[in-house]
Amino acid sequence: MMLWLAQWLQALEPEWFSFMRVFQYLTMRAVMGAMTALVIGWAFGPMVIRYLISLKVGQPVRTYGVQAHLAKSGTPTMGGALILLAIAISTLLWADLSNRFVWIVLLVTLGFGAIGWMDDWKKVVNKDPEGMRSRDKFLLQTIIGLIAALYLAFSISEVDNMRVLALFMDWVRSGFSPHFALNTQLTVPFFKGIAYPLGVLGFVILSFLVIVGSSNAVNFTDGLDGLAIMPVVMVGSALGVFAYVTGNAVYSRYLLFPYIPGTGELLVFCAAIAGAGLAFLWFNAHPAQVFMGDVGALALGGALGTIAVITRQELVLAIMGGIFVAEALSVMLQVSWFKYTRRRYGEGRRLFLMAPLHHHFEKKGWKENQVVVRFWIITMFLCLVGLSTLKLR
Repeated sequence: MMLWLAQWLQALEPEWFSFMRVFQYLTMRAVMGAMTALVIGWAFGPMVIRYLISLKVGQPVRTYGVQAHLAKSGTPTMGGALILLAIAISTLLWADLSNRFVWIVLLVTLGFGAIGWMDDWKKVVNKDPEGMRSRDKFLLQTIIGLIAALYLAFSISEVDNMRVLALFMDWVRSGFSPHFALNTQLTVPFFKGIAYPLGVLGFVILSFLVIVGSSNAVNFTDGLDGLAIMPVVMVGSALGVFAYVTGNAVYSRYLLFPYIPGTGELLVFCAAIAGAGLAFLWFNAHPAQVFMGDVGALALGGALGTIAVITRQELVLAIMGGIFVAEALSVMLQVSWFKYTRRRYGEGRRLFLMAPLHHHFEKKGWKENQVVVRFWIITMFLCLVGLSTLKLR
């Protein structure tokens, strides 16, 4: 919005509003986006917390979990709505609103946030720690994920929505050919020139798995004060660098990355994630005044996955978000092993003391702050490894 306003005022009175040319610079708008989201989070945080307390939307705590967490029962949840508010306002203010990638990421983020809101509402109103049925939640995630994946399969190969539509119609007329020419290669980090063609179907399947998988992985990680939000900030900031590179013809050619026009604007969105996340951490740091809830965790995970797909950095996301991957794998392995041993031996057995993984370390005697800070440090290291793929090939 500010970009359009700056362009209109400069065209109206070039001499009076020449200073607004600074808003044409992407990096400047990214900085302003981060600052705007940070200020919104700081300013409205106390108000949102008071409102959530008045609604009595306290977080129910599982009685079979870590006993130290029982003291957190009643802490207001659904604070992720504050993050989404800050991200949405900041993005609408500072991003180029004619950019198709900004809108698809924003819509996916808000869509997953709506699913999380419904899940949280069931938890806090019905006082049920389990929330929505997993089947219902996954169905809604699948619908949004598949629509986004199908749209991205064609949008990353064109420069505007009209040409995206034309390309889609060409694919339909081809009889849904699996060999239809698109920019859908899977880029392998650390190796120069190695990319595997996926085709339309392969791209849609991979993109769906990345978007939905990332959403749920962040949700699994959100179990301790500040544990999920800081890795989201770090990974989101790193993805902003990749978005800037792939959206710049000069940098992408020099660094041997695919050039995808328009992805650079996602730097503003990533900056908004960083600003909003840091503002939320102000209130979510131990002892937390508010929890993110599924409304924030599902939305932020979906946003990271969508940005990774657009910038063709799915494997790099798995590296930088290694903590998210480990948390999700711990849950899947725990459930699978328990079911297998129950069938095999008549009694379910566990690989971990408790899943997700952060609870396993708590059961081993780590303090909550130790788990959180150590997971932050690991994420910082993994983000540096991911950023090194910009040059190490």
